[in-house]
Amino acid sequence: MIKINQSTKIVVSVFFLLTLSSCNTLISALATPKVNAEFEELKSGQYRLDRSHAALIFKIQHMGLSTYIGRFNVLNAELDFDPSNIESINLTADVEIASLDINDEDLKDDLMGRSWFNQSQFPLARISTQKVERLKDNQILLTLNLDWRGVQKPIKMTATFHGGANNVLTGAYTLGFSSVGSFNRSDFGMKKFIPLVGDEVVLEAFGEFQKSQ
Repeated sequence: MIKINQSTKIVVSVFFLLTLSSCNTLISALATPKVNAEFEELKSGQYRLDRSHAALIFKIQHMGLSTYIGRFNVLNAELDFDPSNIESINLTADVEIASLDINDEDLKDDLMGRSWFNQSQFPLARISTQKVERLKDNQILLTLNLDWRGVQKPIKMTATFHGGANNVLTGAYTLGFSSVGSFNRSDFGMKKFIPLVGDEVVLEAFGEFQKSQ
């Protein structure tokens, strides 16, 4: 039986760790996509939101003391995207109101009621494009029709496309984006506790769109 001294064990362990680290670095390098950030070079076509890499966050003033933050976890969206024809870009999206996430189940139950989201009567908020304008770099200004709580009104959001790349993990060409905008909840019949709870709602959306095959 061959005896291995302590020094040899240490050398073998260090070699193993270095080898493992090198493999992880190689795998990470191979999996990291080469992102093309040039707007005009992004691929046109039909896209669907990758729901596992998407978030819709809202922010609202609370009693003049803080900003209250929540998110919706279930989103569905489709994008008709042509960087060479900005005006033709079209986004449609549905937000499932019951997917509200605020880490407080009692408050969530209250917010689902008639005075707030009225989720039983209006389970979805729907968004569709009305107008698209190019701003600068990779930014566009979207005028969107928000259909929520039985009211339809335009809202504006500034979207930034962070680039596109072939995602080796999914096999799909993918666009990354973020966007920000705001609207007044009173415009949609949600007037409870204004101004104790703010009227203006700030929306922030983040996600990835996968190109349809």
